Amino acid sequence: MASSWRRLVCLRSGVCSILFYCIYTHIQVALAEEADSCDHLRLGQYLCKDPKIDEATQEPENCRGMTAWVECLPAPNISCRLSNGTEFRFSGEEVGFNRTVPCRNVSGYSYKVAVALSLFLGWLGADRFYLGYPALGLLKFCTVGFCGIGSLVDFMLIAMQIVGPSDGSDYIVDYYGARLTRLSITSQTFR
Repeated sequence: MASSWRRLVCLRSGVCSILFYCIYTHIQVALAEEADSCDHLRLGQYLCKDPKIDEATQEPENCRGMTAWVECLPAPNISCRLSNGTEFRFSGEEVGFNRTVPCRNVSGYSYKVAVALSLFLGWLGADRFYLGYPALGLLKFCTVGFCGIGSLVDFMLIAMQIVGPSDGSDYIVDYYGARLTRLSITSQTFR
């Protein structure tokens, strides 16, 4: 009776260990398949090239719909699955996938020019004329910049990029320059 009990315990522990091994390998395979795609590489496993910058707009040349694409190179000896399903081992020179980078809608209004006009000729309304607000420019011209207070307020608003061009576009700012991003709570953000 004791020997049959031992056999039963041994058989049960063997079945449990085989079951545990099967579940463990299945989880490993499932996790490895998710990380196998080149799009799911971790930081440090790839390097994305800098976008080609248009000199006139200071935005990426291939900007369409507020996004642009850049080529990314997986690190040497990284193997991953390409978008067509083939697995490839990279040497560090081949393009593995593309990433999107944000870009902005610009229409020809320079941030540097707007700040300079506001600082030096703001009391004449030149900054508002330049940005496409002729009524406010004329009002500032007639009141000598609202007695200087309006010129100071406009200078701060333009320098902080709160007041922008009247057509709703963004300023042309150097690509690696002093861009400001407004933070807001919308339905897309979490508290």
